[in-house]
Amino acid sequence: MQNNKYVETPGTQIFQILMQLSDYLELYRQWGFDGISCKKEFQTLQDLPALEKLRAELAGCQRCKLSHGRTHIVFGEGNPQATLMLIGEGPGADEDRLGRPFIGKSGELLTRMIQAINLRREDVYITSIVKCRPPQNRDPEPDEIATCTPFLRRQIECIQPRIICALGRVAAQTLLETTTPISQLRGRFHDYHGIKLMPTFHPAYLLRNPQDKRLAWEDLQCVQQEYEKVNKSLTAEENT
Repeated sequence: MQNNKYVETPGTQIFQILMQLSDYLELYRQWGFDGISCKKEFQTLQDLPALEKLRAELAGCQRCKLSHGRTHIVFGEGNPQATLMLIGEGPGADEDRLGRPFIGKSGELLTRMIQAINLRREDVYITSIVKCRPPQNRDPEPDEIATCTPFLRRQIECIQPRIICALGRVAAQTLLETTTPISQLRGRFHDYHGIKLMPTFHPAYLLRNPQDKRLAWEDLQCVQQEYEKVNKSLTAEENT
C-alpha cells in the first residue's frame, strides 16, 4: 500500500523557510516598508491595528498541510471597518501567486457584482475561509477549515461588519455550521452571531453556470437594500 504521509526532507525544509520569508516580505510591503525606508512607523507588534496584528500572527503559518504547497498566504483586503464583508472558499492559482483575494476571472466577476450594488472593492472587505490555496483548487478539507476558522472569526471580530455575504457552499456551510445545500440557503438572510449573513453562489460557479446569475443578482439586491438601511441608520445615529 502506498504511503501518502508527508515527509519533510532538508530540501522541503529549505522550501518552507523560503515561503515563510516570502510571507514576511509581503507583510512588510503591505505595512508600507520600502527598502530601508519606512512610510509607516510601527515600533513593535503592539503598535499595529488589531487586524494587522492578526495578519502578522499568520505570517509564515505552518498550522496545516496547505502550507506545504502555497506561494503566499492570502489574508484578505479592503476596508478594515467595512459594513459589508465578503467571504469566499479559498485562494486560487492567481490569488496564491500574488497574495490577494479574488483577482482571477472569478475576481473580475466579483468586482462587477460589487459595482452592481453601487460599491467598490475598497468599500468592502474580502477574504476566504482558508488562507492558503488547496491543491488543484479542490475544496478545503475539514481539518484545514478547522485550523483556519478561528482566524476568520477573529477577522470578523476586528472588522465588525453589519452584513456578511458568504460566496459559495463551503463559505456558507462553514459559517452557518450546516450541511444544507447552498441552493436552499441562498435568497434570505441568516443570523451569524448577530450579523446578517446572505449566502449566494460563488463567482466561479456563476462562470460555469451563467443561468444562475439571475438568482445571485436577487441575493445581491437584498444585500444592497440591507446595506442602504444600515447606512441610513448609522447616519441618523451620527446626527443625534
